[in-house]
Amino acid sequence: MTTSSADPGASTQGTPTQVAEVRLAAKAAARRAATIAELDAVRREVLGKSGTLPAIRRTIGSLAEQDRKLLGAAVTEAQHDIVETLQQREQELLDSEPAVAIPVDVTLPGIVPGDGGLHPTVQMMYDLNDAFTALNFEVHAGPEISSELFEFDYMNFPPDHPARESMDTFWLRDSQGERGAARLCLRPHLTGASVRYMLSHTPPMRFVYPGRVYRNETTDARHERAFFQYEVLIVDRDVPFTAGKFLVNTILDTVFGHPVRTRMRTGFFPFVEPGFEIDMECQVCDGSGCRTCHGVGWLEIMPGGSPHPNVLRAGGLDPAEWTGFYVNVGLDRLVMMRYGINDVRLMHSADLRFASQFH
Repeated sequence: MTTSSADPGASTQGTPTQVAEVRLAAKAAARRAATIAELDAVRREVLGKSGTLPAIRRTIGSLAEQDRKLLGAAVTEAQHDIVETLQQREQELLDSEPAVAIPVDVTLPGIVPGDGGLHPTVQMMYDLNDAFTALNFEVHAGPEISSELFEFDYMNFPPDHPARESMDTFWLRDSQGERGAARLCLRPHLTGASVRYMLSHTPPMRFVYPGRVYRNETTDARHERAFFQYEVLIVDRDVPFTAGKFLVNTILDTVFGHPVRTRMRTGFFPFVEPGFEIDMECQVCDGSGCRTCHGVGWLEIMPGGSPHPNVLRAGGLDPAEWTGFYVNVGLDRLVMMRYGINDVRLMHSADLRFASQFH
């Protein structure tokens, strides 16, 4: 079967002459290629599995020994020459191709990259940190993986308290069946960090400890499985309730930028004695009553009180000598009130359309 020397992909006879023809035709076709795609087509036709040179190479075995040597040397030399020509042409095409697929007017103004910013909850946490460090408070951080010992035993929770169950707390699977320090969980509140701080410091103490906590809850507009809290604790020999009121006012003044009326009602929490429910005047209706506050003019915002004697003992302190005042507030809830956000799930949605409003 005869072939045209102008077609590098046609079938050909296994002779050095035919190899030379294929070689010249392939190099010419490579130089004519105007795009990478055309060059790849030449490469496949000549060097591919079904290409011309592999077809000639397969005929070598049927030739006499002397002819095999001549044809094998010709095929090898032709292949090297063709590969070199293809590589040179490929580089020429790459150098001549534009960097972008469409023409660009370099005189047009560019697109300014967007600025990043802090999440509103993180920004509020920093604002509160600044307010309390100015009052000589230390900012403390505890581990997010804690234990039953610190989160419940040291917090004076009775053994049968429902908060210890998996319906409320995320317990780590490998610690099932354990008790105390060996039973690990994602911290359901920040209060356990107060004992960790007391065990590693000497009184008197002033510290805040913000962070994320985890609850096994059904999510809705007012509840999330992960959310931020902010706790403040003073420990000293004599801490009046007015000091606690000052802590509450510092938080609310920082959040809303103006004084906010508050009140303290008796409430029960295992880790404080006495305990208080702390309410603030509704900022939507200024205390006159509305749907937000259910018509009463007040909103419950945080628990507070003096650390329970058992909590102080867990921290290595003598409750006959030391006392204090503690408050805890949900940061996400304060952010929602500050900016009028009606769904807590937006706070953790990672939706830039939401988060960019606060930059």
